[in-house]
Amino acid sequence: RIILGATLFAAGWIKLFNSYEAKASVRAYELLPVGAANIFGAILPPLEIAIALVIILGFWTKRVAFIGTLLMVLFIFAISQAWARGLPINCGCFGNGGITADGKVNNWTYLSEILRDIGLVLCGIYIYRNPIGKFALDR
Repeated sequence: RIILGATLFAAGWIKLFNSYEAKASVRAYELLPVGAANIFGAILPPLEIAIALVIILGFWTKRVAFIGTLLMVLFIFAISQAWARGLPINCGCFGNGGITADGKVNNWTYLSEILRDIGLVLCGIYIYRNPIGKFALDR
């Protein structure tokens, strides 16, 4: 719970205070129309923080682990399609605007971000299957 929750909290917290870059990160994927990308970019940071806090506290653990896992799968899909399309982006997960500084595709960056998110999916699956933890409020 701590690994998935802390990662989501950090990502959401950083983006919460930089709305422009959060929206730019979502737009960089070129999956949504600009207006929808801006709305999703504005909603994503507080959503990540809320999911993180509930997972860390262990409240509604199974349901929220499912939602957090789906969010990670969505991120894997988005990063994969950007890589396949050759879009020069970083994930934008931690509020950096999504576009690479040099405007070039870095295969290692895409792969490392996908591997990180796969690890977080595995954490989410573990939490879903074992929702009652030692310090969970669900007890």
